[in-house]
Amino acid sequence: MPWISSGSRSYLVLYHSAEVVVAEEDAQLLLLHSCRQLTQPVEHIQQHQEVHVVMGNEACDLDSTVSALALAYFLAKTSVPPKAAFIPVLNIPRSDFALRTETTFLLREHNIPDSSLIFRDEIDLLGLHGAGLLSLTLVDHHVLPSTDAALEEAVVDVLDHRPLEREWAPSCQLTVELVGSCATLVTERIAQGPPGVLDRTTAALLHGTILLDSINLSPAAGKVTPRDVLCVSLLESRFPELPPHDSIYKALQAAKFDVSGLTTEQMLRKDLKTVSGDEQVLAISGIYMDIELFLRRPGLLQDLETFCQARGYSVLVAMTVSFNECYEPTRQLAVYSQNGALRNMVCCALEEATAPALQLQALPSPWPCISAYAQGNSLASRKKVLPILRAALGGGPGTAAGQEEEAAPPPTPMNSLVEESPLAQAVPPVCPQAVLERVSRMATEQHPPDSK
Repeated sequence: MPWISSGSRSYLVLYHSAEVVVAEEDAQLLLLHSCRQLTQPVEHIQQHQEVHVVMGNEACDLDSTVSALALAYFLAKTSVPPKAAFIPVLNIPRSDFALRTETTFLLREHNIPDSSLIFRDEIDLLGLHGAGLLSLTLVDHHVLPSTDAALEEAVVDVLDHRPLEREWAPSCQLTVELVGSCATLVTERIAQGPPGVLDRTTAALLHGTILLDSINLSPAAGKVTPRDVLCVSLLESRFPELPPHDSIYKALQAAKFDVSGLTTEQMLRKDLKTVSGDEQVLAISGIYMDIELFLRRPGLLQDLETFCQARGYSVLVAMTVSFNECYEPTRQLAVYSQNGALRNMVCCALEEATAPALQLQALPSPWPCISAYAQGNSLASRKKVLPILRAALGGGPGTAAGQEEEAAPPPTPMNSLVEESPLAQAVPPVCPQAVLERVSRMATEQHPPDSK
């Protein structure tokens, strides 16, 4: 039976469905019981063994990562018959993982080494699918990019907290609910399973993720829903030693905004989305730094030019967000392009937008090829700015590859996932028994996938 080495630890792993056996040479048990020897399709093709991959979106933010890890672990512990190897896959190259600073922080806090993780460039999903051995569960997204269109046939399960954009076959289990965090849906799935499956490490990862996504359950941020609150209460009822909300949220937020060790290129890639028009591709990067400090970084213009030329971007929009002590956001943005006419066209679209109006105020820029603004409308998150940019380019739906940071005072929700925040006034007290009853009701009320 194969051994997996991880730093000073070695683990004997049998990671097939409900049968998970781990022999530790060191005391700390990892969440994953990672099976890196199972990532090469040739072994599975020879053995005709099914591989069930749980994979988040291309942003690979904390929510996508933890949702994939926790759900894969749950499936491995509970699925019968034991015919598949369950593998959580982080949907980025390993070389990009250092950019996910809040994720590296939380995993490090719980003694989960990078070497135990499996990244997209370390597993041949197309090879496994071509051999008829791949099943795929999507978490934190439900639309695959065009480059992964061939994998759609392998999708058997979806958990996502975004509005439904496409239909799936009736055979695909579909859980698309407008909650603050996909980790909430994973927590609910685990809570509906056999007792005793949820361990402290998994609970701590889910707990921290929901708190970060919901801006510490803050009604003022508008992202939280009652189900997020219920799941946090459920996790705390089972593991009372979980850290206080403020301490874990502030630690994760500080880690997320810590870009001190990143180059400009890494900062731009850390939180990136693109939209495409007929002939142009526009990038929009979330930047965790005051726009004035960003514009005065040494070598900025050369870095921007190199970044855009290497990826074929005609325009780059840098959008900053920061939060005060009351979790209220401040937003700024900058538009860069060496093509003056194209830059002016994008700037005009942003300045003249009415759905929503951004309430832009020009800021001084040290560079003629960069226009900078303070954004008065803090409700207008990147999710709401993207359609404006897409329309300016004359394009259809763009490809999304980054995390969406949104914040808003009530009643408008921070992430536009619900029309009105039900917790706009106050977070209601929730007792553990109410949590358990609520989860039980959700299990019995869950509707089957649409058969149309």
